[in-house]
Amino acid sequence: MDHLSILNEEGELDKELEPEIPEDLLLKLYRFMVLGRKFDDRLLSLQRQGRMGTFAPISGQEAAHLGAVALLRPSDWFVPSFRETGAELWRGRSMESVILGFAGYAEAASVDNVGEDGHGPMNNMPVSIPVASQVLHAVGIAWGMRYRKKDDVAMAFFGDGGTSEGDFHEGLNFAGVYQCPVIFVCQNNHWAISTPREKQTRSKTLAQKALAYGMPGIQVDGNDVLAVYAAAEEAVARARSGEGPSMIECITYRMKMHTTADDPKRYRKEEEVAAWQGRDPIPRFRKYLTDKGLLSDDKIQEMESDIEEEIKSAVKRAEGLMAEFTDPLRMFDHVYAKRPPYLEAQRKELEEEIKRAGDEDRNGKGV
Repeated sequence: MDHLSILNEEGELDKELEPEIPEDLLLKLYRFMVLGRKFDDRLLSLQRQGRMGTFAPISGQEAAHLGAVALLRPSDWFVPSFRETGAELWRGRSMESVILGFAGYAEAASVDNVGEDGHGPMNNMPVSIPVASQVLHAVGIAWGMRYRKKDDVAMAFFGDGGTSEGDFHEGLNFAGVYQCPVIFVCQNNHWAISTPREKQTRSKTLAQKALAYGMPGIQVDGNDVLAVYAAAEEAVARARSGEGPSMIECITYRMKMHTTADDPKRYRKEEEVAAWQGRDPIPRFRKYLTDKGLLSDDKIQEMESDIEEEIKSAVKRAEGLMAEFTDPLRMFDHVYAKRPPYLEAQRKELEEEIKRAGDEDRNGKGV
């Protein structure tokens, strides 16, 4: 099974393998990697303060999803799991929407969702929590596009744990048989919650599983954004030209917890985490861009300051929207298509209680 690496851990380049990427796209990739990391840190802070719900951090995996999603057009379908926040931002989702979503507000889906051309949404599926469900969703979408004779593609993201699910095998088998224009991106971060990679499968690689379903598979250094981009570029080109599906296994590492409800210190060693910190995708890409003359200390500082201000403003806007959307009566919405009599009665009772409490408060009697 082929393994692709273009930038080593020190950010040194194999020039023979360097993909042709426009300078503005290289800088955009770097900016979104930094944005993803800093936004991740801010989300963790908000969650720990009780200002937001549980979420899955992405730190350490920025290159694995951004390098792949950068190849998609607005009309292509992006099918995420729950650890692709950076790719969601790349595809036009606002930070406010992400915060509202993790805080449990249904309005998160309607805050923005506008495509680059301003005429409608990009084809982005919502976050899907069930493991490997993304595979089936993407295959169904891709089959539909093939049936309609479109040259758009679907790209599904999932983790190493997803390859142990039946949905993974069903999806790859269907995609192979019907030559669906879909790219399967496996973010192998070595841990499926507390289950290590070696307890998932006896296969030497996860990418080789693609061969059984009649499609090419490749393993790449998932912390090398150039390698991810190059592999995705080939896979997307194959899918667009009618050659069918591909699978990319990105070898990366989850630097933080599985979700904020998890304590990774209970099942993995700090030495392992420290070793992977030396393979961080952001510093190695920064060195590459600096060596090319595209980044300098001043540019880096300016970019990071701008990003921090953007995040600060997004948090403020999101919390303002939370206050606007907070209505106790909303708990009765989105339960039944037609509210049954007993829920109508409960809603009316609560509405009257809120009104009574408000009247008492205005009259100085307290709530």
